[in-house]
Amino acid sequence: MKTIAVIGGGITGVTTAYALAKRGFSVTLLEKHRYAAMETSFANGGQLSASNAEVWNHWSTIVKGLKWMLKSDAPLLVNPKPSWHKLSWFAEFIGSIPNYRKNTVETARLAIAAREHLFAWAEAEGIDFDLKKKGILHIYRDKAGFEHAAEVSRLLAEGGLPRRSVTPEEMRAIEPTLAGTYYGGYYTECDSTGDIHKFTHGLATAIERLGVRCRYGADVKSVASDGKRASVILAGAGAGVGGDERLEFDGLVVCAGTASRALAAQLGDRVNIYPVKGYSITVNLTDEISRASAPTVSLLDDETKLVSSRLGDDRFRVAGTAEFNGYNRDIRADRIRPLVEWVNQCFPGVNTRSVVPWAGLRPMMPNMMPKVGRGSSPCVFYNTGHGHLGWTLSAITADMIGDMVAQSLGRPAPVASGQTAVA
Repeated sequence: MKTIAVIGGGITGVTTAYALAKRGFSVTLLEKHRYAAMETSFANGGQLSASNAEVWNHWSTIVKGLKWMLKSDAPLLVNPKPSWHKLSWFAEFIGSIPNYRKNTVETARLAIAAREHLFAWAEAEGIDFDLKKKGILHIYRDKAGFEHAAEVSRLLAEGGLPRRSVTPEEMRAIEPTLAGTYYGGYYTECDSTGDIHKFTHGLATAIERLGVRCRYGADVKSVASDGKRASVILAGAGAGVGGDERLEFDGLVVCAGTASRALAAQLGDRVNIYPVKGYSITVNLTDEISRASAPTVSLLDDETKLVSSRLGDDRFRVAGTAEFNGYNRDIRADRIRPLVEWVNQCFPGVNTRSVVPWAGLRPMMPNMMPKVGRGSSPCVFYNTGHGHLGWTLSAITADMIGDMVAQSLGRPAPVASGQTAVA
């Protein structure tokens, strides 16, 4: 039986381990934390959102970034301090602007395909993750934003996603708790929401039942490949007493989020991921008025770049913003404040006395497309760089990489009934 190491215990690593185990591989998952989903997969916005498939490679993004550069609470914030990593990333970002339309359509197509896989896996493994299939409502306060959304809708339709424009009156009918004045909106009924941490934890339990060896507290110190085998060195602190531990595998899949760039460099590959920080707050709905005043339909506010999701009866998640500030994980009060104020303005009946702030680093490629495929070594693979859509795309890219590994290492790649593999 072929042995495969998966580095990273977030949503992409756990789904990848699941897809590989289902294909008959002997899988070892290596995660530096004590549990799965403790970094970027811990408290994101919760949206499974094909309707948010628009890539950011657009000149309007550059203009907004320059305008907001010195505004600490801006939706998009770029630390002006230069670094080669940041400069090279933005150069490639700008170079990908001509592919804006193509990549948006492809992302929508992938997001739609991912739903079937993720829902089927959750049902098969009995995972409760506060799933709500009530759609996502995009809200717009002015004509310019609404008209741009119409252009995006045409691209999403090319990718197979139906979404419809709605009037302010229809918006109030879809989500009666939403306060404020709006020009209009777009509603995607087939989108949904759920708790990424609960799902990842549930699937991590499932892969252990399937025979995956989950090595938590395993700090990967270095990786290498001779083209036929891959080796991983675990640091002594994560591998137990007696110094570093060396492991060898027939194949290696890097799913390590923002750490993927450094691991790829050791393997002779360039994976230009930049850590784009996002923030979230989880509002605990501690009283009946707050529970009644919080929305049940997920929202995306394009002006503020914030999304919201209702998680169960007693939690309300608001997330968003993008901060280009290196590998900094600090939770800044001036970045959290706009999220709380947004709740106060849009849902004034919600009590915000009990709010839990969080920040995570999205692993973003310059073209906004995930890195899914082989490395320069025949036994090295990547499933990483999903950016703000890791939760949305995880199931389909896991199946894609599962097929690639199976084809490269000579294993058959059976797909469960009711699922479709995407090559």
